[in-house]
Amino acid sequence: MRIELIQPFINAADAVLAETLQCSTRIGDVSMEEEAYRRKGVASMVTIKGDIEGRIIFDIDTPTAAKVASYLAGSPMPESVEIARETVCELANMVIGSAVTTLNDQGFRFKINPPVVHVAELGEKSSEDQEALVMCFDTDSGNIFMNIAMRYTGRRRADNRPV
Repeated sequence: MRIELIQPFINAADAVLAETLQCSTRIGDVSMEEEAYRRKGVASMVTIKGDIEGRIIFDIDTPTAAKVASYLAGSPMPESVEIARETVCELANMVIGSAVTTLNDQGFRFKINPPVVHVAELGEKSSEDQEALVMCFDTDSGNIFMNIAMRYTGRRRADNRPV
């Protein structure tokens, strides 16, 4: 996995989480995974197709998702799985929006599917040409996980050279 494909997502997640939750974030565990992704709580998945392709999964354990939803709403809220799902999808939208701007500026062209709730206990297994980077962001509200599996599919239009 090339760092230039994943760094925009890491930077965007760090900035969006820090601003949205009004706290510092710390990158905790980071690992490369070849096995199928095991969901930790409430998860949202975004898929990308084009010059680069892959998927990003945002995953928050249910109590943390409820805390984040409550914080974003500005009031205590009853624990609701549906509100937690909407919160995780909205965070995914904000992070992806920021990251794709950076990737577009680098000359990549691709289509992004809107976030969908990821309910399967196990996700797709990584392939030989597409490992997954799994990282944990430690926040004051709890841990937020991001699983990034991206790969090149062709040429960058900006410089028209093989990747």
